[in-house]
Amino acid sequence: MLGSSYQQRRGQIANYFDRTAAEAWSRMTSDAPLGRIRRTVRAGRTQMREILLDWLPADLTGRRVLDAGCGTGALAVAMAQRGAEVIAVDLSPTLIELAHERKPADLGPERLKFLVGDLLDPVLGDFNHVVAMDSLIHYEAEDALRVIAGLAGRTDGSMVFTFAPRTPLLALMHALGRIFPKGDRAPAIEPISEAALRSRLGEKESLAGWRVARTQRIISGFYTSQAIELLPV
Repeated sequence: MLGSSYQQRRGQIANYFDRTAAEAWSRMTSDAPLGRIRRTVRAGRTQMREILLDWLPADLTGRRVLDAGCGTGALAVAMAQRGAEVIAVDLSPTLIELAHERKPADLGPERLKFLVGDLLDPVLGDFNHVVAMDSLIHYEAEDALRVIAGLAGRTDGSMVFTFAPRTPLLALMHALGRIFPKGDRAPAIEPISEAALRSRLGEKESLAGWRVARTQRIISGFYTSQAIELLPV
């Protein structure tokens, strides 16, 4: 059961990406010129997106996929172009509006739906694959694990997601972020070591039927993220 910490952080994330960071995120996920730091973040995110796509079947025809925290939709579009039926959900109406604007005209609603909402909404249905790129990194570890466990109960194929690995650089950035005025802060990233994450995944009874398969870390300037793949035992 997800409690107040999840709901509170969920509200902070929605507010940040829908208001404070909407314009910056629009530029980040486009071909617009960026400063040096943000270019490294864009490059890192591109690499991570390619990793997650590579871990999915090349042909997704007939497969139903959830893009949990889809942002402006680049990953969702790529999966739909492989033949999947993609349900792409995000908390931010502004980002979903951008995703609709960028959606290729040949991808109709039977192939790709962009929705504003919670990734755990049971109305979304069941899936063959779940992908969550950088959408769980702002939640406390226990809340993120509960989300993964909740999605596992509705997924019969793979789940691939990213987490923020605990590194000295991330710890420093986390500390520096706290000096900014509250209204200017992004929701804090919650780093966790790979060993701790593996241990906690193994301890979760509701994930007993899943195992960790591949994992890969991307470090690109100010972007650090690690992908992990869960497969049914």
